Amino acid sequence: MSTTTTTTASTTTITTEPPKSKYTGANRMTFDGNPTSYNDFRDALSRDGYAVIKGAIPRDRAEKYADAFLGYMEGFNLGYDRHNPSTVRRDKLPVLNEKGMIQSYGVTHEQWVWDIRGEEGVIEAFAKVYDDEDLIVSFDVVNVGFVNREDLPENKPWPHQDQDPAKPGFRCLQGLVNLHPSGPNDGGLIVCKGGHNLSAQFHAEMADEPRIPAWTPEWFGFTDNGMKWLADHGLQWEKVCCDPGDLIVWDSRVPHYNVPPTGSVDRLAVYTCYMPVKEASKGDLVRKRDAFERRLGTTHWPNAVHVAPTNIATRDGKPCPVARERPVQEPVLNERTMKLTGIPYLEAMA
Repeated sequence: MSTTTTTTASTTTITTEPPKSKYTGANRMTFDGNPTSYNDFRDALSRDGYAVIKGAIPRDRAEKYADAFLGYMEGFNLGYDRHNPSTVRRDKLPVLNEKGMIQSYGVTHEQWVWDIRGEEGVIEAFAKVYDDEDLIVSFDVVNVGFVNREDLPENKPWPHQDQDPAKPGFRCLQGLVNLHPSGPNDGGLIVCKGGHNLSAQFHAEMADEPRIPAWTPEWFGFTDNGMKWLADHGLQWEKVCCDPGDLIVWDSRVPHYNVPPTGSVDRLAVYTCYMPVKEASKGDLVRKRDAFERRLGTTHWPNAVHVAPTNIATRDGKPCPVARERPVQEPVLNERTMKLTGIPYLEAMA
């Protein structure tokens, strides 16, 4: 912060100027397929469509978040015990989908989830990509991939991209914060390296291929023919390996899916996605404010393209016995994280 001192015959005035942002928008990534020379993770992101930001969260804090995540699941008092693998059973856990996502219970607004979203190293990565610090964040879900899956739904590969093929070009940068060691056998994200650069060509040449039904046009699933096309064009699938506290980011055009662990370490991840607030309309921000106030989740789109209708989980067709509409620990946000909700920007429009 700088100061300017002005002296007159009778008074001295000290004016404090707010710090100037280092982001100007001029250095925003273009994702045009050309080589880049940022000399950081952005070069890999541009080339491969994904990148790992090492130590976005210091390891000691990442381990505390992992402890909070496990404690959260134990806190349902259904019988899950992190130290007893035999308790990894559906009736002893909050409701998970087959991919390991907890989507209800207001989990997207738990204090520990918001603390992760507010980590400076996580925000900074997205700010560098967009060359913009005025960001909003998705109210996305959390993911647990258990080693012991005997009583859990089968997690079959579901290769997809999270972007409407009718809206080509770079539109969204997805991300997740990893909280447990994630080696080759520890479950996690599988990506089709470089798939973003061939996305437009793929959809042009495969336009007549019947689409896998989806609940939103912002999801496109790859059929067997689509997978063959990717292979025929030299694209390969890779397991993304990372450590606790690492952030993985990927272009939403990149084909990807997740796999459960086959080793000895459970997977823990929190999805995080940011975009410049200037790319959201006033209507988007109104919808986002409503989702925040009702503690509802969204998908990875920070401008709240899709908002969950409820926090009430269903188990065997009925409301879960431990269902709740709001988080266990209501979030207390600081100035930075409150901006990520979009609410201060919306109020400034009034």
